[in-house]
Formats: sequence, structure tokens, C-alpha cells
Amino acid sequence: MFSKILIANRGEIALRVLRACRELGIKTVAVHSTADEDAMHVRLADEAVCIGPPAARDSYLNVAAILSAATITGAEAIHPGYGFLSENADFAETVEAHGLVFIGPTAEHIRMMGDKITAKTTMEALGVPLVPGSDGELTNLEEARAVAEKVGYPVLIKATAGGGGRGMKVARDASEIEEAWSVARTEARTAFGNDAVYLEKYLDKPRHIELQILGDNYGNVVHFGERDCSLQRRHQKLLEEAGSPVITPEQRDTIGKTVTEALSRMGYRNAGTLEFLYQDGQFCFIEMNTRLQVEHPVTEMVCDVDLVREQIRIAAGEKLGYTQSDVTFSGHAIECRINAEDPDTFAPCPGTVAVYHAPGGLGVRIDSALYTGYRVPPFYDSMIAKVIVHAPTRAEAIARMHRALDEFVVEGIKTVIPLHRRILADPEFQKGDYTIHWLEQFTARPH
Repeated sequence: MFSKILIANRGEIALRVLRACRELGIKTVAVHSTADEDAMHVRLADEAVCIGPPAARDSYLNVAAILSAATITGAEAIHPGYGFLSENADFAETVEAHGLVFIGPTAEHIRMMGDKITAKTTMEALGVPLVPGSDGELTNLEEARAVAEKVGYPVLIKATAGGGGRGMKVARDASEIEEAWSVARTEARTAFGNDAVYLEKYLDKPRHIELQILGDNYGNVVHFGERDCSLQRRHQKLLEEAGSPVITPEQRDTIGKTVTEALSRMGYRNAGTLEFLYQDGQFCFIEMNTRLQVEHPVTEMVCDVDLVREQIRIAAGEKLGYTQSDVTFSGHAIECRINAEDPDTFAPCPGTVAVYHAPGGLGVRIDSALYTGYRVPPFYDSMIAKVIVHAPTRAEAIARMHRALDEFVVEGIKTVIPLHRRILADPEFQKGDYTIHWLEQFTARPH
């Protein structure tokens, strides 16, 4: 096992990794920008190194500075958390080249799954079901027209290097295909420096279902069930559940067996999440995240597993030590992402937290690095906390989340807590009757 790990991230995920390390008896190194010198993970780490000014490109994305910090502190491994460099294959490769351990998948698999076309062709070859669409990158508009006619409108044109909803455009009929082609490529070129696009059938009422897996270095892969991440605004998740209100245990077992067999054949190691669109009983693979997910706590709650600890164990060369039959599912969990945003306009609201009081009680977990007096900086993602609840049933979990949010006090800045209260009170949500389009429609309603 490692004696010291550098955490190449910030905020709640840095604190989450730090806690797992502390319980394993591992020393921690926090890296931080000048804007985060008073951050909680910096205060609690055994050592801290400033790696640059506030802008992420000069600090949390500064590979040379991070590697220097690891070298001077004697860290043996680097945990990237999520975001920033967590899915950067070059970074993973460079970490290993410097004699350190990257706590994550191999650079080869990060690179393979980072390109959506390569990811889809790889998964299709391994027997994982896909959304009908083009076999690969589209080379011209006429090819896009031909594929669209074959799979049937509406269709979605997507950037191969896309993410966060950028480089995506829907064409509902043949008259819209040219504009969708042009807009998607322009957005992709601007956002990712790569205008390559592909096409797939646009599902009108899908849910976003993802499957959490872990693989070790010895070919063992297990899954920890599904998460329903359908509540999204502009392709950004806001509330997640485990399990999904619409997935049966039999469906979970079937897709889980397909996925674990595929990833075992790949030789995949460490944590990963396969994302699917689900409609009319069918799972269609869309992408794989080769890292820890923001919403991993709901899986931890229903499976009683510490996914970060497991990541560290696997990276240290240990076997999983259990099989799929050892993984059990208990109750229901819900996570609400608390963003420092106006709950109506979604405008970011950085500033000083005048009063902070976290909820507690049975089945309530708060993942946050906030404290009274902390200044939320304007330079990074607006998520400041995650409220996670666990209860025997979904109805009880909803009631528990209501109670937790009523107790949650964050004064001095605006947050989306009022929006979460509205969602939880909505009859359609309470019935589990929603798709990936539901939240956009819900927030457009007068209230």
C-alpha cells in the first residue's frame, strides 16, 4: 500500500479522497491555486503545495507543477479526482513515466474511451448495445444525409471529442440536417479544437442510465448497479438516484453481465462508468467515463462500498477480493448537487459564505468543503456541496431529502436548494415519471 498520495484536485472531491486516504493510514499532499489557500482540503492535508495562480490552466491543469509537487513531497501516487486532468491520457502516461502511480485506468483505455467513436466501435465489438447511427466519423454532409435517412429522423449530430452538451445538434427532419451539421462542427471546433462529428438516432423520451464498475489488474470486473442521472439541465446533471425507478433487478443483472464481461475482455482496471440512453426497455451505450463520477456516493450508499478506497487498493496492485455475487443492493439513495447559482436564472453566485450549517441525522451524508467564512471563488465549477440520503424505499428517501434540505443553511450566496425542493415536491418526480428532457421543461414552468 502507498504511504503518501498527492491529490490533484480541489473542493469536495479533494476532501473526499483525503478522507479515504486518512482511513487507510496514507499521508496526503494537497495542491492548490492561490485562490484556494484557505480551502478545507488544504487545511486538512498532511502537506500542501501551491501550484499556481487562480486560473485552472495555470494551476490544476499545470502538469509540470503537479509533478514537481509530487517529487518534492515524496508522493508515490496521484489521485486525479474528477474533472481537470482525470481523463487526460497524456497526464496519466506522464505520471507513470515519472515513476509514480496514476490512480485510475491505463492511458490506453483513457485515450480509447475519450474518443466517442472509438469508444462506440470498441463496445460494439465487445457486444455492448449501441444507439443506431453512423459507423464512425462523418466525412461530409451528403454522408450525414444518407445515414439520417437510414436510421430515421430525428437524428443527433455529435462531436467525437464532445462533452457537457457542446458540439451536439438535433435535426428533426431532412430540412434541418444541413444546419445541424454546420452548427455541431462549429461548436466542436471552438470548444475542443476538433470538428469531427458522428450521427446517431435521437431518442425522444430516453432516460440517462449509467453503470458503475471496478476492475483490478487481474481481469476481475464487477458492477455496482445503475444510477439514474436523467435530471439534467443543458446536459449537466442536477439530481441522481440509485437505483433507477424504471430498471428491474433482472434488467440490471443482464446489462451488468454484458458490461463486466466486455470490460474484463478489455483488461480494464480501476473505476469506470458506462453511460446509456434507456428507452422502451432497451439500453444504448453512449460513452464511458474513465474516472470517479460526481454522483458516486449514491452507489456507495446502496452497495455499502467505498469506491475511492477501492480505487486506491486496485492502484496499489491488490485484487478486488470479491465477486459479483458478493455485491448486494440495499434501499434507495438520492443525491442533490448544490450549486452556487441563482435557482431561477442559474447565474453563478460566488462570494463569502456568511452562515453554513449542514443537515444530519440517520441516512444523511454531506460531501462538501464549505465552512462559515469560506469564500467561494469565481474561477471554478459552481458545485459547492452534495446532499446524499439513503432510506429503505424511494418514497422514504424523497421524504428524507426534503427534511435534509430544510435543515441545510447556506447564507451569503445563492444556491439551487429552492429548485431541489420544487423538484422533490413535484408529483411526476415522485412517481419516477421523467426523462432527460423533463428538467428543462420543469424549470420553464412558472412558479
